[in-house]
Amino acid sequence: MRMLLFLGSILYVCLTHAEQSLLGFDAESAAIQLQLEQRFDEGLSQADQDAWLRELSAKPHHVGSEAGQVVAQTISKWLSSWGYDTTIETYQILLPTPKVRKLDLIEPELIVAGLTEEALPEDPSTAAREGLLAPYNAFSADGSAEGELVFINYGRPEDHELLARYGISLEGKIAIAKYGKSWRGIKPKLAAEKGAVATIIYSDPADDGYGRGDVYPHGAYKHASAVQRGSVMDMPVYPGDVLTPGQPAIAGTERLAMEDVATITKIPVLPVSYQDALPLLKAMGGSVVPQEWVGGLPITYHLGPGPARVRLTLEFNWDRVPAYNVIARWPGNQYPEEWVIRGNHHDGWNHGAADPLSGLVALLAEAKAVASLIREGYQPSRTIIYAAWDAEEPGLIGSTEWVEHHAEKLSKQAVAYINTDGNSRGFLNAGGSHSLEKFVDEIAAVVDDPQTGVSVKARLKARLAISEPAPSEEDAERDGLRLYPLGSGSDYTPFLQHLGIASLNLGFGGEGSGGSYHTLYDTYQHYTRFRDPGLAYGSTLAKVAGRATLRLANAPQLPFEFTHLVDNISGYVDELEILADTLRKQTARSNALVSTGQFALALDPDKALKAPVIRAEVPFINFTPLKNALLQLQAASTRLEQANGSYPQAQMGRLNKLLYQSERLLTRDHGLPDRSWYRHHIYAPGLTTGYGVKTIPGVREAIEIRDFDTAEEQILIAAAVLDDLSAHLNVIADLAQVE
Repeated sequence: MRMLLFLGSILYVCLTHAEQSLLGFDAESAAIQLQLEQRFDEGLSQADQDAWLRELSAKPHHVGSEAGQVVAQTISKWLSSWGYDTTIETYQILLPTPKVRKLDLIEPELIVAGLTEEALPEDPSTAAREGLLAPYNAFSADGSAEGELVFINYGRPEDHELLARYGISLEGKIAIAKYGKSWRGIKPKLAAEKGAVATIIYSDPADDGYGRGDVYPHGAYKHASAVQRGSVMDMPVYPGDVLTPGQPAIAGTERLAMEDVATITKIPVLPVSYQDALPLLKAMGGSVVPQEWVGGLPITYHLGPGPARVRLTLEFNWDRVPAYNVIARWPGNQYPEEWVIRGNHHDGWNHGAADPLSGLVALLAEAKAVASLIREGYQPSRTIIYAAWDAEEPGLIGSTEWVEHHAEKLSKQAVAYINTDGNSRGFLNAGGSHSLEKFVDEIAAVVDDPQTGVSVKARLKARLAISEPAPSEEDAERDGLRLYPLGSGSDYTPFLQHLGIASLNLGFGGEGSGGSYHTLYDTYQHYTRFRDPGLAYGSTLAKVAGRATLRLANAPQLPFEFTHLVDNISGYVDELEILADTLRKQTARSNALVSTGQFALALDPDKALKAPVIRAEVPFINFTPLKNALLQLQAASTRLEQANGSYPQAQMGRLNKLLYQSERLLTRDHGLPDRSWYRHHIYAPGLTTGYGVKTIPGVREAIEIRDFDTAEEQILIAAAVLDDLSAHLNVIADLAQVE
C-alpha cells in the first residue's frame, strides 16, 4: 500500500510540475526527482543528528583507540539497521602518539612549559582524561634540540624572505611560528630547509583568542591553554600510510623502512598554547617585528635570535594501529556498476564534535532518509555508497588506503565522490571539479537557508557582493556560483587528485565562532552553544549533499557540464601569464635597485644587513600550446552543449560512462614533478601551501620557483591533457548523431 501511495504522489507531481527541469533529467523524470527530494527533506531529523552527535562525541576517539573502534562499530550498526549492506574495512597503519614532551625556556631564566589543557567545570567533557591525546603534531621527528628562538611569523615563504632581508639566519636555531595563513606542516618543513633544528607552533590570540572575542567557556574563542593538534606529515608529497605509498596498508604489502619515508617532518615540532608561548616570546630580543607581524599578546614582539634559548625534547610511540573504514552500499537497480560515493571521516583528535562529527551526523541523516525512501518503493538507478573514514586527521589515511586498495574498480566505476568534513552555520562553502559547477549551482538555488529563508545560493551571492577584496566585474555579473578548486586537507584528495574521480567538498561556515579546532574543547557543549545550535545547518547540509547524491544516483544523463570547466581553466591560464609577467617585472626592478645601491636605502639601515643578490632575468615563456589547447577545448565543449538532450536512448549507457570518465583525462600516470602520487594536472595542493590549491600546478609551481625549463615542459603536458579532454568531448558529441 505504501508503495502505491508513493507512486501515486509521484504521478501527481509529474502532472503539476511538468515545466520544471533539472540538469540531466527530462521533464517527467525531473518531476519524479523533485517529489523524491521533498520526501527526502521530510525524512531528515535534527533531533536524530543532535542525539548522534552527543553519543559519538562522548569520549575521545582518535584512530587506533578503543573508543575509535566503538564509534566505527556504532556507525556500522546504525547503517545496517537501515538496510544497507555494511562492512568495516580495516587497514594497519603507522601512527605516532606522544610519549615524551618537554619544553623549557633555559635562558635568560628557567621556565618549564605546562603543555596541558585545563579542565573546565562549565564543560564536563573537558574533565575526561581516559583516551585523551596530549597536544602534539603527528609525524614530527623524535629528538632533542636546543637553541635560540627566532620568530618566523606564520612560517610562509614570504616570511622567510623578510627574515633574510633582516640578515637573520635559522641555522641551528629553534623557530617559533603562529598557526594560520598556511597549513601547519609547511611551517616546520620550510624552517628545516632554512637550517632550524626544531619548530614550535602556537595560536596567537589576535587570530584565535581574546583578540577575536570572549574565550571558552564564556565565549567561543580559544581558551588560553588550548592547543591545536594536527598532522605535519608532508602530505603534498603523498598522503596516506607513510610506509605504503601508492599501495594499501594490508597484509602482503611491502612497507618502507622508516629511514626511507619521505613524508615524516625532518625536525621535532611541538604545538603549544598562547599561554605557554607568552614567556618564550616575552624573553626574545633582537629587532622589533614589522607591524604586520604583531600579534595579540601583551608584549613587544621581537624577531630574535635570542636571548631566549629553549630546550625541546620529543619522543613518540611509533605503533601499527588498525584504521576502520565503515562502507555501506545500496545497489542501483539500473546501473549497479556505477558508484556514487558520499563520505565523511569519523576519527577525531579528541571528542571531535565539530571536526568531524557535525559533518558525519549530516551524512547519517541523509543515509537514514534515503533508506526510508527505499522502504516506500524508491530504488536508486546507480549504487550509492556511504563511507565513514578513519584516520583522516593524521594524514587522510583511511580514505587513501581504501582508494589505493580498490583503485582498479574505482577507476572504472566511480561516478563522483561527495565529501563533507565538519560543519558550522552561515554560508555555503562548495568546492570541486568544475564539470559539476552548474550542477551544484542548481542545487544551491533550491535549498533554503534556515536563518534568512532565501536560498543558500542567494545568501552566498549577497555575501560575495560585499566581500573584500571586491569580486571581479565578471564574477559580480555572473549569475552562477563558482566552485573553488580543491587543494587538500580532506578525504576528497585520493579520489580527485590520485584517480581523477570528479569530486565535491561541501559545508557551511562563516558565522559559527572558532576556538575549538583540534583542541580538547571541540566538545558537544561547545558545538551546540556556538557553532550550530539545534543543528539547523546540519539539516541544511544534508539537503545540499543529499540532493547531490540522489541526483547523481538517478539522473538519466549524468549532470556533467563543461562550459564552466573551460571558463575556469581559461582564468587559470590567464593567471599563469600574469604570474610570469609580474615576476619578470619584479626581477627587473629589483635587479635595477640592487645594481644602483638603492635597495639598501629603501630599508631601515639597521635592518638591511643582507642585500638581495642579482637574479637571472625571467625569460619569455611560451604559453601558446596551452592557449591553443584551451581554444580546442572551448570548441569541443560548445559542440557538446549544442548536442545536449539529443542522444538516442540506446546510447545512454555509453554516454554516461564517457561523462563520468571525463575527469580521468585530466590526470597522467607519471604525476606531477617530484610527487608522482598526485596525478591531476589541473588541481593539486601546493608544495609550499599544503592545503592551499595550485591550479595547473606543474606550470604554476615551476614558474614560482624559477625553474623555467620545467615550466615549458609542463605547459606541453597541460596542453596535452586539455587536448585529450577535447577529443573525449567530441566523442561524446558524436553520440548525438548515432541513430
